[in-house]
Amino acid sequence: MANSHDTLIPLAISGPAILACGAWLKNTICLTQVNNAYISPLIGDLATADARHQLDKTVQRMCQDHEIQPKIVTHDLHPDFYSTQFAQAYAEQQCIPALAVQHHHAHIAAVCAEHNLTRPVLGLALDGVGLGTDNMPWGGELLLVDGARFHRLGHLTNLALPGGDRAALEPWRMAAAALARLNRGNEIMQRFSDQPAAETVATMLAKNLNCPQTSSMGRFFDAAAGLLSINAIQSHEAQAAIKLQQLAEEHGEVAALAEGFRITENNNLDFSPLLSAMIDCYDAKRDTSYAAALFHATLIAGLTTWVKEAARRHNISQLALGGGCFHNAVLRYGLINRLATPSFHLFSAQHMQPDDSAIALGQAWVALRYNMKCIFD
Repeated sequence: MANSHDTLIPLAISGPAILACGAWLKNTICLTQVNNAYISPLIGDLATADARHQLDKTVQRMCQDHEIQPKIVTHDLHPDFYSTQFAQAYAEQQCIPALAVQHHHAHIAAVCAEHNLTRPVLGLALDGVGLGTDNMPWGGELLLVDGARFHRLGHLTNLALPGGDRAALEPWRMAAAALARLNRGNEIMQRFSDQPAAETVATMLAKNLNCPQTSSMGRFFDAAAGLLSINAIQSHEAQAAIKLQQLAEEHGEVAALAEGFRITENNNLDFSPLLSAMIDCYDAKRDTSYAAALFHATLIAGLTTWVKEAARRHNISQLALGGGCFHNAVLRYGLINRLATPSFHLFSAQHMQPDDSAIALGQAWVALRYNMKCIFD
């Protein structure tokens, strides 16, 4: 029986008891027993000693409340997350195996777990960041997910992160990265003359110094907000993206930008023309709410085309949507309206949120599917 603290998600498959330790942001713990998954209340971001202590206590409390002794522990790929380090230490202490699960695989797996999807699905994972299997920051991913396995079919064309994690806090840096990608890096200092680091960032981008590449949709939103001068520096997570969404909602629907995107030979989705259009809107002093609406409409058009082509190529009719960007109602409903057809089935978070609070459930689902694969192989 579920403890009153925890959310119970019935699963379509059974297996050994799994302890899933979640992600860094919006952390939750998931514990499975036979075909039930118990998800803890939100612990939150693991940046503080208090949150880390709460994770420790939550694992202890859940194992006691549900009288479960985990047989497998799972965690994110990122080695520096406290949740990863806790999982590895716990596995060693208990002499049980530890399984690393890629962040975006877990996002899609969480949706599969909620909807009892055991056949292969296309997964569209859009968020701020998650470590990829190539050790790069991912966040705009089209995946083919088959239980314990996944294949990266394509991703958003990369943008530089000038200054690494600092760029996630300062959308003007992502706008500078967009200018550099459009071969307009010489405009950075003039456009961001109010930023003391503008000259440094321009040099970093020109010389590719401390500029890791990311496919993140969250950072792409930041770039657009920075180019439109909507939000130069964020005071809280996703502030720039939320402002863009609010402006788009104020304006209402517009037609997508003609030829606002292209799909490359290696199946990456390139929105360079859309970034150029954001600069043009700003320079022409167009209404920012119109620019925000155009941004969303073109994103939706590009993602729809990308997904449909992949579905046709791989003969898959199920699509799972996961990741924090799906908190954005304009994006979510825009995609659902264009993709939900009698022959194509869309699945998204139902009892869970689409963000990192669902990662633990996804990790547990992957571990259960991995266990089944080991049994039947």
